[in-house]
Amino acid sequence: MAEKTRYTDEELEEFRQIIDEKLSLAKRDYDQMMRVLMNQDSNDVDDTSPTYKALEEGSTTQSKEELIQMAARQQKFIQGLEAALVRIQNKTYGIDRITGQLIPKERLRAVPHATLSVESKLNRK
Repeated sequence: MAEKTRYTDEELEEFRQIIDEKLSLAKRDYDQMMRVLMNQDSNDVDDTSPTYKALEEGSTTQSKEELIQMAARQQKFIQGLEAALVRIQNKTYGIDRITGQLIPKERLRAVPHATLSVESKLNRK
């Protein structure tokens, strides 16, 4: 029996559902982060009232910087998931981009946007 070179349409559909679910959650989380950063959900006066406590201001700035980093990571995650959907559409999903072999299903279920098997990833380092 020849070695399997790609996942079946049924398997690709299973992965598409996993990715769609993760993508929906990731977009929701990203939108929430952006709303916080833009003070859209706040009736607070933080952005208009003078602040006399430098420590509080520094803490607020640090929190915003951390939130910006989290939002950037989330955006990268979303882009990775969207790229995975394109690979599913092209029927190239789940193929290690270095070895050309199939990435194990367990890895794809855990990291659906993976383009490398664990072995390839470790060998790259």
